[in-house]
Amino acid sequence: MARRLPQLVVRAFRLGWQIDRVSVAVLLGCQILSAVLGAAGLFATTGTIAAVFGPGKVGDKLTHAAPSIAVIAAAAALRSLLGIAIHAITVHLSPRISREASAAVLRATVATELTAYDRAGYADELEAADRGAEVAVDIIGEAQNLLSSVGSLVGAAGVLTVLHPLLLPLLVAAALPQGFASVYAARVQFLANRLASGDRRILLNLRWYIHQKNNADQVRSDTMGRFLLDKYDLIGRRLDGVTRRAALQGARVSVIGAAVSGLGTAVVWLVMLYLVSTGRMSLPHGGAAVIALGAVGSALRGIVGYGADLFRTGMYLDDWTSFLDKAGGFALQRGPAIAQRPERIELKDVSYSYPSSDRAALNGVSLHVETGEILALVGENGSGKTTVAKTIAGLYLPDSGAVLWDDQDTRDLDPHALWRQVAVVPQSYARWPLTARENITLGHAAPGGDEAALRAAAASGADEVIAKLRRGLGTLLAVEWMGGEELSGGQWQRIAIARAFYREGGLLVLDEPTAALDPRAEHKIFANLREVARDRAVVLVTHRLTNVAIADRIVVLEDGPVIQQGTFDQLVAQEGSRFRELWDLQNDRTGIPAQRDVTARQEQEQAQ
Repeated sequence: MARRLPQLVVRAFRLGWQIDRVSVAVLLGCQILSAVLGAAGLFATTGTIAAVFGPGKVGDKLTHAAPSIAVIAAAAALRSLLGIAIHAITVHLSPRISREASAAVLRATVATELTAYDRAGYADELEAADRGAEVAVDIIGEAQNLLSSVGSLVGAAGVLTVLHPLLLPLLVAAALPQGFASVYAARVQFLANRLASGDRRILLNLRWYIHQKNNADQVRSDTMGRFLLDKYDLIGRRLDGVTRRAALQGARVSVIGAAVSGLGTAVVWLVMLYLVSTGRMSLPHGGAAVIALGAVGSALRGIVGYGADLFRTGMYLDDWTSFLDKAGGFALQRGPAIAQRPERIELKDVSYSYPSSDRAALNGVSLHVETGEILALVGENGSGKTTVAKTIAGLYLPDSGAVLWDDQDTRDLDPHALWRQVAVVPQSYARWPLTARENITLGHAAPGGDEAALRAAAASGADEVIAKLRRGLGTLLAVEWMGGEELSGGQWQRIAIARAFYREGGLLVLDEPTAALDPRAEHKIFANLREVARDRAVVLVTHRLTNVAIADRIVVLEDGPVIQQGTFDQLVAQEGSRFRELWDLQNDRTGIPAQRDVTARQEQEQAQ
């Protein structure tokens, strides 16, 4: 604790300094002045007691005590004003520090490789960092409370040392056991919280699944309410057990520490009584020592209490700092080269495995796509189609092999510059609670205003959706907010495609882009796709093989490697090939039970 607390105090004020230097400077000045006034008040108290209990007439005693009394009153009044100022500055700084700490986690999260989310343990590290950002709201207050206690201790210790040098070390020794116990209890609580982080995240997800609209229909139709609530109660009880054990363990040690410190304090008072009774300390000095002992004791208890709180907060901030330093071990560390609009993207013998899997998602994949070309990726579920698409888009870096954008390895390209050249329609697209305009432009306004957004909407069929909205492009697409409207799955998919068409990047990736569309809307997308592909390289991932007829080349994947390539006509003509098998299955309806014969059944019932 003695080693960590100075570091934590420095860290607290450094965080505040980054946000508001003036406030931190004023706060430190107020703390120093308050400590000086506290010491002056205690010294004045000693003088007052000496004057009042000394020899002479009462009037003379009061005359001699008057200056000291004035100092005591002035010090108390000024310290009260300084306390108000310190509290106001702390309240002003604390939420800003917490907000900046949370923003730092968000910036670090955005700056991690996408594959981080596939690694076991990353979610726990991220949650620990979030918890550190949350408790950062307390650090400046705890640090200034600790400094205030230290300042009071210094002033009172000076007085106590003047009165008798033996009392201070005895009082410090008496406070140490409680300090050790407080730090131990803080660490036990911290470790318990770390242990329970996974369960807390499960509870959060269960709450989301139970009461969010996205799953409300299935919670009811599948009668899952009781099942999910039982799981919530089970995990809640498990969390309660962890918390209870930590509380009992910390309480046991705290009781022992308090008992030992209590005995130590009793020894201090016995020593002081001995000094007064034997004449080694005068009675006035003994009275002053009583007040100084109270001040020192209060300061020591403040140091122990606030120090333990700051120690616990510091452990959470260690997680926050560790995550920021390493970004969970997945910080973007690519080259600085700026990607331009690609003419040719090529995968050379690319292999990739997800961190949580022992099986290769891609195995020696080689292919290419050029500007103006539509490349289709097909295969059964789990064949690696989406992984190939994300690798082409630079969202994943291969374990081996290379992804080349115009002969530049994606490892050497600035990722953000590369992604500005990419437009993606993923299988699970974001439904941002923003206006229709912002859902298409994604914050990248075109020079011509809404014209480009409307043009992209027309190409995707989203113009029909926008025409029905109350405020057109300005309509909020979030029914849970005032004035918002809800879209169907197919309408949202048209918006998602429009946002991809709106982007000016040279690569367009469409992963099952028409899964939720009706036949008319789907036909419109593919009717416009060739025009969209005129100045872009297009990668199309789909299970609907009739749609890949538009592609210039088709790549068939199976469990990682490429097993076929060619045009639609070439692959359909290859009897016994995987593509031909999938094509035949998708179009073959033999073996499927025929429509029931209602007439024959009615005749049979009449005959009976």
